[in-house]
Amino acid sequence: MPMGKVLFWGGFGVAVRLWQLGIEMVPVLARDRLWVYPLYASVGASFGYWLEGVSKRQDRILLERKEQLLEKRRRLQPKPTGDSSADDIMAAGT
Repeated sequence: MPMGKVLFWGGFGVAVRLWQLGIEMVPVLARDRLWVYPLYASVGASFGYWLEGVSKRQDRILLERKEQLLEKRRRLQPKPTGDSSADDIMAAGT
């Protein structure tokens, strides 16, 4: 599984925490608040992991639907026949 989304959303969770502290105008690296960074990172990473699973399921569903539509198109496509009567009529008329 590509870890790009997981890492991105983990970093996004830390960025949200930094933004929150900036809004509150609280020191960023206060000792009593350092435990929260891993919490926000893990929440963000778990969201990224979930989002990766959603993406894979959607890709699988889309691929299955595409195969169904292509199969339906193949079934409905007129089959070429060996009958050349239409060609003979056209040739006789000229």
